[in-house]
Amino acid sequence: MLYYLIVCRSLTHAQRTAAALERGGITARILRSPKSIAGEGCSHSVKVSQRSLPEALRILQRAELSPKRIFITAGDGSYQEVEL
Repeated sequence: MLYYLIVCRSLTHAQRTAAALERGGITARILRSPKSIAGEGCSHSVKVSQRSLPEALRILQRAELSPKRIFITAGDGSYQEVEL
């Protein structure tokens, strides 16, 4: 199953992002970013389904919660950054 990881700058930002998405009717789950995409230090991501990304981005824009980076995951577990 394909899904997107919305990388956030902090745990608090991830919590606000997930809450905004849930209020907008999108299922969102907070998790630690995989090491392959986290870069330096630890980061948190919000996981959303593939079909929910366009609406999720609209909700986040209205809430003024811009994502740091977005990655799509493939069935083999690899990640590829998505250009915003």
